[in-house]
Amino acid sequence: MSELLEIEAPRGRRHTGRPPWLRIRFQQTPELEALQDLVRERRLHTVCQSAACPNLPECWSRGTATFMLGGARCTRRCGFCEVHTGRPDPLDPLEPRRVADAIAALGLRFAVVTAVARDDVEDGGAAHFAATIEATREVAPGCKIEVLIPDFKGSEDALRTVLDAGPDVLNHNVETVERLQRRVRPQGRYERSLDVLALARRLRSDIPTKTGIMLGLGEREDEIRQTLIDICEQGCGLLTIGQYLRPSPLHLPVERYVTPAEFDAWGEEARRIGFREVASGPLVRSSYRAEQLAAAQR
Repeated sequence: MSELLEIEAPRGRRHTGRPPWLRIRFQQTPELEALQDLVRERRLHTVCQSAACPNLPECWSRGTATFMLGGARCTRRCGFCEVHTGRPDPLDPLEPRRVADAIAALGLRFAVVTAVARDDVEDGGAAHFAATIEATREVAPGCKIEVLIPDFKGSEDALRTVLDAGPDVLNHNVETVERLQRRVRPQGRYERSLDVLALARRLRSDIPTKTGIMLGLGEREDEIRQTLIDICEQGCGLLTIGQYLRPSPLHLPVERYVTPAEFDAWGEEARRIGFREVASGPLVRSSYRAEQLAAAQR
């Protein structure tokens, strides 16, 4: 059965008047149903669901997903994010192995692992990332792993913990231009995110770094260009650029819907600035076709 998704209308809320390029059709498939069952049975969280990602039907139908560590509640309150804010439960020491076993059961060749921000934990959850990487190497040695990390409040020790576990790609999102940072992610810092990317390259130059930004929050063209330059100067080679989509009326409004042609132009601009590979489009998200970007970096 084919269904038209209004992708800015998660959890049953429907909105009208969205541009046609932000409407997608998907078909429920056996692969999609199997992955839904696996996630539910193993008590896992995916950013696909928690962040209401518009690419969930495509990615899950292909048998891929981005797993989210640390529970379903985040210690930060970003204005763009669907993940719930609140006091998280204690970290589950068995979660890394459950995620690794799910990756193995699915036969994934490339997995993305992210987490809610855990500012309540001394290392920000870095050891939890490392344990997941190590468990995955044990049960699915042929699977490449990308980690999408928070900023760990700038902790070098926490970042080193993740890098020492040997992910294939280290991803940390800058999210938006410098002027909009406080509005978009009040507990984050533009310079801190740039420092995370730069430090990761200094600590492990053999591990590619990646980041992503959203458009449609009120940024100007000159600010987008400067952001791309700033990121590239940190040695970051992989980039995603996507449309901000408002998860609910409680979140920041969309200031503008950027056209597919504009996304194409920004992708070309990013390559001219020096990025090795770029995914740029209205439906692009941080982990969208991550394996293709990672392969281009090698």
